[in-house]
Amino acid sequence: MNRGAWSGAIAGLVLGLFLKMIQFITGEKVYTLLLNVDFIPVIGKVDWPEVVEFLFHLIIAVIIGIVFGGLLQFKKWETRLIQLLIAACLTIPTIFLYFPLTLLAHQATPGVWNGWALFYWTIGHALFMVVLLVTYRLLTRKKASSG
Repeated sequence: MNRGAWSGAIAGLVLGLFLKMIQFITGEKVYTLLLNVDFIPVIGKVDWPEVVEFLFHLIIAVIIGIVFGGLLQFKKWETRLIQLLIAACLTIPTIFLYFPLTLLAHQATPGVWNGWALFYWTIGHALFMVVLLVTYRLLTRKKASSG
């Protein structure tokens, strides 16, 4: 599960930095959307610093990584295809979160039908999936070769 947590953290870091770069370059508020918690009861009432909002995002990414690693270890799924399918099953639903997150947001985020923002959001989450998978494999290979 440790490898899953690290894989999720690294993938979450890459996703966050990618969307921050996209927002900086294009002005599309996809990074703002990723970090937005203003619609969540209790914590949404606090004006959190960016680093704390990013930490919230990383916590979710680590949870996804732990679930990913846990599923692979529990069933001993070692084939690349099965690993890819599990990573896809855990990541693809996060792409569709774009719609409720934009509708629930109180602050300025991309419009629900903003094609470019949805495209960047989708590419970012696909990148998350690839980094999650590759990082997990690298960490697994490293552990296997060292012990």
